[in-house]
Amino acid sequence: MSKQTGSLSINSENIFPIIKKWLYSDHDIFVRELISNGCDAITKLAKLEMMGEYTFPEDYKKRIQVIVDPEAKTMKFIDNGLGMTADEVEEYITQIAFSGATDFLNKYKDKTTDDEIIGHFGLGFYSAFMVADEVHIDTLSYKEGAVPVHWECDGGTEYTMDDGSKTTVGTEITLFLSEDSLEFANEYRVREVIEKYCSFMPVEIFLSKANAEQEYETIDESELRDDDVIVERIHEDAKTEEKENENGEKEVVEISPARDRVKINKRPVSLSDTKPLWTKHPNDCTDEEYRDFYRKVFMDYKEPLFWIHLNMDYPFNLKGILYFPKINTEYDSIEGTIKLYNNQVFIADNIKEVIPEFLMLLKGVIDCPDLPLNVSRSALQNDGFVKKISDYITKKVADKLTGMCKTDRENYEKYWDDISPFIKFGCIKDSKFGEKMMDYILYKNLDGKYLTLKDLMKEEEQADGEAKDAAGTAEAEDTSRSEESAGSSDSEEEKKKTTIYYVTDEIQQSQYINIFKEAGMDAVIMKHNIDTPFISHMEQLHDDITFQRIDADVTEDIKEEADEEALKETTDTLTGLFRKALGKEKLNVKVEKLKNANISSMITLSEQNRRMQEMMKMYGAYGMDPSMFGDDVTLVLNANNKLVRYLNDHKDGEHVSMICQQLFDLAMIAHKPLSPDEMTKFISRSNEILMMLAK
Repeated sequence: MSKQTGSLSINSENIFPIIKKWLYSDHDIFVRELISNGCDAITKLAKLEMMGEYTFPEDYKKRIQVIVDPEAKTMKFIDNGLGMTADEVEEYITQIAFSGATDFLNKYKDKTTDDEIIGHFGLGFYSAFMVADEVHIDTLSYKEGAVPVHWECDGGTEYTMDDGSKTTVGTEITLFLSEDSLEFANEYRVREVIEKYCSFMPVEIFLSKANAEQEYETIDESELRDDDVIVERIHEDAKTEEKENENGEKEVVEISPARDRVKINKRPVSLSDTKPLWTKHPNDCTDEEYRDFYRKVFMDYKEPLFWIHLNMDYPFNLKGILYFPKINTEYDSIEGTIKLYNNQVFIADNIKEVIPEFLMLLKGVIDCPDLPLNVSRSALQNDGFVKKISDYITKKVADKLTGMCKTDRENYEKYWDDISPFIKFGCIKDSKFGEKMMDYILYKNLDGKYLTLKDLMKEEEQADGEAKDAAGTAEAEDTSRSEESAGSSDSEEEKKKTTIYYVTDEIQQSQYINIFKEAGMDAVIMKHNIDTPFISHMEQLHDDITFQRIDADVTEDIKEEADEEALKETTDTLTGLFRKALGKEKLNVKVEKLKNANISSMITLSEQNRRMQEMMKMYGAYGMDPSMFGDDVTLVLNANNKLVRYLNDHKDGEHVSMICQQLFDLAMIAHKPLSPDEMTKFISRSNEILMMLAK
């Protein structure tokens, strides 16, 4: 072939500045693109060999070499794929965006599938110009009688192409790095990039530094391979040691047998795991392999709780592994990492179009060759197909969880505290997922027992029935009838509502928990951040239930019957006392006859008011006045308590103000932490009371 010159077939002479600046958001991605192209070339050649159109040399091994040269400021990408003829270089390289992979598939569409072909756009090669001032291609086609080709381009629209000198089938791309991209001549930097994008390529990838000193290793002769380069053969004599035997006599004992060793050139180690775990069938994977893969990919020292292996061939090809990590909810951010691959080529983390939002809390890998990627392979064309993939992933997760609850309830309960944030978030975000999981959401009660929503409603109905049976008096029946009469004016919906009590802090709300237990009542533990929106979500779905925190009100079960007139009189007296002592003119005070006489005071905050305040905090509305949404906390005083009765009987006593302040702070401590100023006053007052007792 005679030397020729030409112009790249592009529509805009400004294409290269665009490529350099905007083709890819991350410049290191050129490594992925050039290695992917080499991988495609090798895959195509393997398919041609399978179809009888090519025969591999005896010593052929699929491989891609990356060679960095800091002195020459170059990088080389060498593959032993099918190579190119001059016409193919003209067609695939000089005509930007004419994809060789697409053309190959069209030509052989009746003979092979495109499952393993990575490229689709024909622009990957030009990512090299993001970091290189000049690029050379040396290639030799697999075709019989093919002439090697040498191609050069300096980043403009001009190129030169001539006969080359390459003697082996395949392609070698040389990048002459620009001054601001010399980091890619560093072996460790390139290793980092390859491990980021190409750790699971289906072809072995080897990285080396040009002109590096030869390294060696010594192995047993039995481990010698045909491709090892022998430097020296070493015979090691047996090692002996003089020891005392059972009879007390000294004898020479062999502690290491004689062996023949071989010093060889250090074997190159591939940076690519060509058979990652997700490509295997779940039945062929062990638990330890799953754990090892998790540690390797996510660098997480904590073992995952369990995992879901996705393996689907129809109606689309999708494989992957999703891990449920163990979360320390107090310290850890519940943000996971789902790595998306296309034919084992890393695309991106957490692409929301493919991964349902709630599953981004998990860690895992998903490989889907059918994904419709855009030109940079780092984002998706948003279409119905992507939605189908997302729906499938959601369904598989729901199937795994419901199956575990049915067949392995013990482990499901053991994992529940860790996995509940994922599941509850999923129920809020995805209605289909919520429907499937509704009967498998667990609620831990005060005794540590895990119950479903149906279990809770049955318990509540049973408790109501027992309460009515225990009453067993005409008065109770009259009360019941009057309630029914009042209820008849309300909607059927309200009459059937079941209240589920819950706890958000077992330590802070311990007083209320003890009161509930004494009354034979139950509550569920809901202390995660996701529980607040989840409760509201559940109430929207189920109009026959309502959730109420145990400190939202004083329930009938913990109260005794009382003379309403006498209680009103006491309430009026104590309201005046406490408002004056505390300097709170709008303080709500309620007096009740509680069954437990040891309880002097409690704080309640209406469920609606508390939720509104939490919502304000969640959305950062700190400047707003919570009282605009209704009354603030209510101080509940126990008419059966001696101290409360003392206040009512001695309202003009010397220490009444101090006792009022102390009772309010004690009630508040059981409700929520005091502010620094309030705590300082409480401690000072407590010391003063102790001094009074000591006199």
